[in-house]
Amino acid sequence: MAKDRNKRPSRGEPPAASAGDQKGRATPKATPKPAMKTLPNKRPGARRAPALRATPAAPPPATRAPRAKSDAGNRAAPRTKSDAGTRAAPRVNADTTALERKRERPSARPTARRAEPPATTTSTSPATRKSTPPPIPVPVLEAAAFGPPGITIDSDDVETMAVDAPQFEAQRFDADFAEPAVDDDAISGAPEHDVYANDYYMRQWGRAGLRGRSEQVDEFGLDPTFEARFRRGFEMVFRKYFRVDVGGLENVPATGRALLVSNHSGTFPWDGVMLKTAIHLDHPSRRDLRWLTEDFVFHFPFLGTFLNRIGAVRANPENAERLLARDELVAVFPEGIQGIGKLYRQRYQLQRFGRGGYIKLALRTGATIIPTAIVGAEETNPLLFKLGWLSKLTGLPYLPVTPTFPWLGPLGLVPLPSKWKIVFGPPIDLSEHGPEGADDAILVNRLNERIRAVIQTMVDDSLAGRDSAFFG
Repeated sequence: MAKDRNKRPSRGEPPAASAGDQKGRATPKATPKPAMKTLPNKRPGARRAPALRATPAAPPPATRAPRAKSDAGNRAAPRTKSDAGTRAAPRVNADTTALERKRERPSARPTARRAEPPATTTSTSPATRKSTPPPIPVPVLEAAAFGPPGITIDSDDVETMAVDAPQFEAQRFDADFAEPAVDDDAISGAPEHDVYANDYYMRQWGRAGLRGRSEQVDEFGLDPTFEARFRRGFEMVFRKYFRVDVGGLENVPATGRALLVSNHSGTFPWDGVMLKTAIHLDHPSRRDLRWLTEDFVFHFPFLGTFLNRIGAVRANPENAERLLARDELVAVFPEGIQGIGKLYRQRYQLQRFGRGGYIKLALRTGATIIPTAIVGAEETNPLLFKLGWLSKLTGLPYLPVTPTFPWLGPLGLVPLPSKWKIVFGPPIDLSEHGPEGADDAILVNRLNERIRAVIQTMVDDSLAGRDSAFFG
C-alpha cells in the first residue's frame, strides 16, 4: 500500500482514489485520453539526459578479522560489523561504470607485434648479398709513389709495399720536411715553398742566426758577442758625448776581487755603463766590470734583458757574493733609488747608504772597497719634480719631469751632453775586522758612514775643480 500511495501517476493517468472514497461511493470509470505524442526538444543547445543503465551493486567492503584478546586480558577486541553491512553501497555513476566496462572489454584490433630479426644464417641469398657492403678495392700503387725522391723501386716490390704504405708515406713526409743542408753563404737561393729553407727563418733561427749569439753566456746573462755589438757605441758616448775624464785608475786592482762603491746620480742612470766603459778603455788590464742595478729596471720589457746581456746584474746580496767568489770586479750604488730620485736642487748631496749591506759583503768575502766619485751625471737629465701618483700605472717608482721629458716625448729621454769626471779613490781594506764583524751592527754602521763621508769629500773636490757643467 505504501508503495502504491507514494507512486507518482504518469502523464495522462488520473490520480488514485483514497481508501475512504472507495468505500463510500463508486468510482466512475475513467475515460481514457489519447496518449500525447512527445515532441522532441528543439531548443538549441539542449542535450538529452543520458539513459540510466542498471548497474550491479558494488561488492561489500572487506571486513577485518577481529583482533584477538591480549594475554593481559585487560583490552577487549573491537566488534566487527556483519557481512550484511549497515553501510549502503556507494552510488555509482552510470556513465563512469559504462566507461570502465568499455575499457575492460578486449579490443577488437589485433595487437601489432614487433618483428623479430631473422636468425643469422650462412646462406648467401640475393637480399643478403645486397645488404653486405662491397669490399674496399685496394688501389694499384705505382713504384714512384713510395719512398723519398731519388730512390729507385722495382715494380715487383709494389705489391709488397702496398701493405706497408703508411710506413713509406711517413718516410716520404720526413724526407720532404727535413731541414735541408743549406749553405749559409747561399741562403738566398733556397726554395720559397720550404719554410725551413726560408731566408728569414735561416737568418733568425737557423745556423745563420746562431752566428750572432755567443756560446759562453754566463749564469747572470752576460753575452760577450752581444756586448761587442754595442761596445763601439758606448765608447763613442764615453769619448765624444760625455767627454769623460778618469782619474785614480791605479787604485783599481788588475786582478782579484774588489768592490767599487760609488754615488748614484742621474734621472736615467748612465753611471753603470760609463764605469764599465772607463775600466775597459783606460785601465791597463782592461778588466770587465759587473754592476748591480735596481729591481724596477727589470719590470720594463726588453730593458732588463738588455742590461743583463751587456753586464748588469740584478741588485741582490747573493748575486754580489757569487760574483766576488769568482774574483770579479763589482760596482755597487748604496744610495739606490734615492740617489737617482734627487731633485736638481739636491744635486751631489749623497743620500743615506742604506743599512750597510755592501759593508757586510766586503767583510764576509774579504773584498777591497774602492770609493768612487762620479760628477756630471746630475746634469744629464735634471729632475725638476716627480709625480708619484702615476707610479702604479707606469711601473716606475715615480714619473720624472725634466726640462725635456715628457714634453718632447721619447726624445726627452736623450741625456744632455754634460761634462763627466770619474775619480777612483784609494782602496779601503776591512780585513782587520774579520768575517765576524759583519754581525756587529754598530761596526757596520760606523764603517758605512766613514765610506759615505769619503765619497762625499771626493765629489766636493771634483765639483770645485770644474768651471762649467757642460764645458768642464
